[in-house]
Amino acid sequence: MIFAIICKDKPGHLETRLGTRPDHVAYLNGLNENGALKFAGPFLDAEGKPCGSLVAVEAEDEAAAELIAAADPYALAGLFESVEIRAWNWVFNNPENA
Repeated sequence: MIFAIICKDKPGHLETRLGTRPDHVAYLNGLNENGALKFAGPFLDAEGKPCGSLVAVEAEDEAAAELIAAADPYALAGLFESVEIRAWNWVFNNPENA
């Protein structure tokens, strides 16, 4: 099942995001290599600066998705004000259905 991990950064933590980004990207690359990552990218504020994340992963259940979210270097660095994990059904433009 696919889970959307929706994260909102703490205000004033852009430097935390930027400093942790190489480890975060390496983590996502690892998820991608093992087939767990479906897509990912940052949310942007009105100035075009990152202010959160959307990461979609394939996981057995919500508990497994929670473990993936908790192991993200951004989460470990304390970047996020909130993290929401929701089951998601990819209906339109799913490359697996093409």
